[in-house]
Amino acid sequence: MKKKRLCSICARGGSKGVPGKNWRSLLGKPLILHSIEQARQTKLFDALCVSSDSPEVLNIAREAGVEVVVDRPKEMATDNAGKLEVIVHALKCAESELGITFDTTVDLDATAPVRLPADIELAVAILESSGASNLITACKARRSPYFNLVELKDGKIDLAKRLPNQKVIRRQDAPPCFDMNASIYVWQRDILLKEPSVFYEDTRLMVMPELRSHDIDCEFDWFIVEQILQSQDYGKEASYDAVD
Repeated sequence: MKKKRLCSICARGGSKGVPGKNWRSLLGKPLILHSIEQARQTKLFDALCVSSDSPEVLNIAREAGVEVVVDRPKEMATDNAGKLEVIVHALKCAESELGITFDTTVDLDATAPVRLPADIELAVAILESSGASNLITACKARRSPYFNLVELKDGKIDLAKRLPNQKVIRRQDAPPCFDMNASIYVWQRDILLKEPSVFYEDTRLMVMPELRSHDIDCEFDWFIVEQILQSQDYGKEASYDAVD
């Protein structure tokens, strides 16, 4: 039986680093529209759901033909609100409005427009074939907490992490580390509703190329993403498989 799949895109109006970024034009179209179109291009989803407190974002979603447009409650649109509760709220609203119980739910972050539809397709395929609770995406970390990532501890600078009884003198000797790229999150629907979390005992990790792992938090990020999307190399690099 074909699985029922929902794609949520949660984009609030408030942004400190780049005001109005979710509806700001990126290469001729609103930022959030990039993610809407990527989801559509996969042909994986029975419905798309956009959740926002922003009239601008909600209007863009309606004009794009998004099936479920959720006017997010104010308490879920503050600086302190967690995204998991927003995703769960969007899922419940979509199921109630459409009368569908989904099997798989995917959340795409609107601020990560450099992913490809193929990345979404691979993430869903890995999750559904593995039977795992969920899957997150990341890229190989540029810095290692065991080698060259430091933090301030009790007024002193030290490595963020140390291996017991072992000194890491080469970055290559450190355990593999990854940067979550805020791009694609996939859950088994029942697990997400029962125990909303990003990390479970069986969480899978899909490693994406660094070129497709940039998200927008500031104006410099916006500049980088513009350059990537216009690059001749964009879209040529294949995704890695999941990491156990």
